[in-house]
Amino acid sequence: MNLIIVESPTKAKTISKFLDNTYKVESSFGHIRDLPKSELGVDLENNFEPKYVIPSKSKTRVSELKKLAQKADSVILAADEDREGEAIAWHLFTALNLEENKTKRIVFHEITKEAILEALTRPRQIDQEMVDAQQARRILDRLVGYKLSPFLWKKVAKGLSAGRVQSVAVRLIVEREKEIKEFIPQEYWDIEAKLSKDDNHFYSKLIKINNKSLGKFHFKNKEETEKTVKSLRSGEWIVEKIEGKETKKSPLPPFITSTLQQTANRRFGFSAKQTMTVAQKLYEMGHITYMRTDSLNLSVKFKEEAVKYIEETCGKNYLKTGGRSFKVKDKNAQEAHEAIRPSKVYNSPEKIEAKLDKNQFKLYQLIWQRALASQMSEAVLDTVTIDIMAGEKQECLMRANGQTVKFKGYLEIYPEKVSENELPLMKKEEKLKLEDLINRQHFTQPPARYSDASLVKEMEKHGIGRPSTYAPTIATIIDRNYVNRDDKKRLFPTEIAFVVNDLLSQHFKDIVDYKFTAEMENNLDEISHGKKKWRPVIKNFWEPFNKNLEEKYKELDKQRFSPEEESDEICDKCGAKMIIKTGRYGKFLACSAFPECKNIKSLKKEGEEIKKEDSQEMLELKEKYKDEKCEKCGSEMIVRNGKFGPFLGCSNYPKCKNLKNIEKNGEKEIEIKCPKCEEGKIVKKFSRRGVFYACSAYPKCKNAYFAKPTGEKCPKCGSLMIQDKNGPKCSNKDCE
Repeated sequence: MNLIIVESPTKAKTISKFLDNTYKVESSFGHIRDLPKSELGVDLENNFEPKYVIPSKSKTRVSELKKLAQKADSVILAADEDREGEAIAWHLFTALNLEENKTKRIVFHEITKEAILEALTRPRQIDQEMVDAQQARRILDRLVGYKLSPFLWKKVAKGLSAGRVQSVAVRLIVEREKEIKEFIPQEYWDIEAKLSKDDNHFYSKLIKINNKSLGKFHFKNKEETEKTVKSLRSGEWIVEKIEGKETKKSPLPPFITSTLQQTANRRFGFSAKQTMTVAQKLYEMGHITYMRTDSLNLSVKFKEEAVKYIEETCGKNYLKTGGRSFKVKDKNAQEAHEAIRPSKVYNSPEKIEAKLDKNQFKLYQLIWQRALASQMSEAVLDTVTIDIMAGEKQECLMRANGQTVKFKGYLEIYPEKVSENELPLMKKEEKLKLEDLINRQHFTQPPARYSDASLVKEMEKHGIGRPSTYAPTIATIIDRNYVNRDDKKRLFPTEIAFVVNDLLSQHFKDIVDYKFTAEMENNLDEISHGKKKWRPVIKNFWEPFNKNLEEKYKELDKQRFSPEEESDEICDKCGAKMIIKTGRYGKFLACSAFPECKNIKSLKKEGEEIKKEDSQEMLELKEKYKDEKCEKCGSEMIVRNGKFGPFLGCSNYPKCKNLKNIEKNGEKEIEIKCPKCEEGKIVKKFSRRGVFYACSAYPKCKNAYFAKPTGEKCPKCGSLMIQDKNGPKCSNKDCE
């Protein structure tokens, strides 16, 4: 028996379909070793040696895989082909005590039968340089997080965090918000004419006066436009020049991680995290190639299949002669990898729609269309420019632009908005009729808040992060309360984000410096290519960082960044004065008699409604559960507000989906032992369908009830009794 180990159960299930019974495919359920949650886990005195541990949630799985590996003739590690996947393979090799002579490493871009069988014919060794690059990233992030976060707790507020990439992302959002707040709008006007020829209407815009091009701010107010408008009304409108030409519009390249996230955000409103979650599922189901990539390459086989499909469905004239290839500008892009494309060209979106949910179908269709369109001919557009002289002295030049699609080309498969505006046929020196003149007032607009799409684009531009880190970074800064979403799902910083960013920008410049962060990413790339060793890279970062940290501990006091302010509010519990403090969730009111009185209130701004998230109840709950840890993975538990009220959710979501109910006043936690497994307890849980009650040992035990158990047992069958709306009843449907 040959044992193949992959990361996810879905991936294991898909691969199993392609292989005979000489292979057994198992899942590790992600990482099986990591740095410990409760300590630094990096030996600073021993050349930054990491201390890896097997989390409690993985111990059973590791034990099971060990037994299977001992029985196997060979063990094949088939984790993803990026650094993270390489590290998973290495950790499996180490934790399972695998023998080198019977262990193989395989990689593939797509999960198809052909790709898997081909990968099995060309196994390799674990790439230690890629592993080292992942280790370096993990240790760097751990050093920053574990050393800088406690500093923020002491100098600003408890519960805050800092990160090598997350803090730079927060800086981008904070600086954009400052730009918006400081923006001063400027007034400007433009003039447009509605003209007609033979009852066909079209519009033209004023672009020149006395042969001088008009700048954006030529007309600063209405009064300045009136003189020109008066002249235009009194003169004739005569066609000066007609210029027609054929233009071509080329298809965009196939998707890489960043462009997929950007396009899915613009078209469907998907967050970066949502896009990657859906793409991961499509990959594991075998429908698309690996979705964490910065390469624009397409395989020869795919191109051949694409050419055949396009010719059959659209015709030869829709094909790009000689094919089309794309090059990435990033020197560190992994050119050996492929762009994101469908695994099989002939699996059109409509053909596999029944196998996909709504979001999977949307994303798959987008990927399929974009990849095929990249091999198609250009769209051909007919464009017409008409210059019209007008005004009392024919001093004004108006311009009308028209455009129509002559040949759809790639637009046949990948629809894009093309502005079509057909102008009536005109001749030079022909007179036109003026229907209306419009002088419009405008104001310059501040820069827009970042969307997921524009933030990813900006991070990519600065070299901050890599394809695998964009989505987790955005999710992290939202989870850590540095960033929220507005009504348009755009990102804006919270009050505490300004405080933390100002501190880091002033005293830890490298941590939030764009160039420094980009250079660190380049160092990691060079480690993965064998050009640098990881330990010196860590050392060069750590020594100046640690020295500065020690100095700032002595130099800065808390009052500098989170000063207490007086207020006119009186504590309604003890009568003492309330003071304004800064906490993890921004400013709030706290009783000055603390610790004797622990009363706190949200700080409501004038004319502002208190949101549920900022209410006194939520503030008190956040304070009460600030030290709560997830019993499954050891991460911090965060108070969240859901459809059914406040609850505790793991900060490590979606890797850990642990949820805990928060007791309401007078409501006791259900303390009923699960009758099925006799290990877990029946707990209250929430889903989209509402409240239900299930075993705390899930997924090991899947016992669940859709009404609250009473704790009593049915006298007939011994099953738990539940409290139905009509009274107590047996939970066993077969019990009469």
